[in-house]
Amino acid sequence: MSSILLIIQVLLAVILTIVILLQKSASMGLGAYSGSNESLFGAKGPAGFLAKFTFFMGFLFVINTLALGYTYNQSLRDSVVDSAKFDSFKLPEAVPTTPLAPVIDSNTTAN
Repeated sequence: MSSILLIIQVLLAVILTIVILLQKSASMGLGAYSGSNESLFGAKGPAGFLAKFTFFMGFLFVINTLALGYTYNQSLRDSVVDSAKFDSFKLPEAVPTTPLAPVIDSNTTAN
């Protein structure tokens, strides 16, 4: 699921970049190379259509980003320990917690 969302994210990023560059700006952007857009989009030109399309693509980009974050967060919560089977493992026998009494050597001389 996350790989599909990641592919969609890359496609949305490319489309959004192209749509933003096609918009009319002070330097005209890539819109200067697209020809006569007035006949295709109407008398106002592509400004209204491109603005709405940019908003829509930006909205899809944000929604897809949130979905990607959610799916990656869910996949990080899965642990290998949760899926492991511990039926075949046997715990060692209990070791006494109190230390044994110290051994005193009778061959030592006190000074």
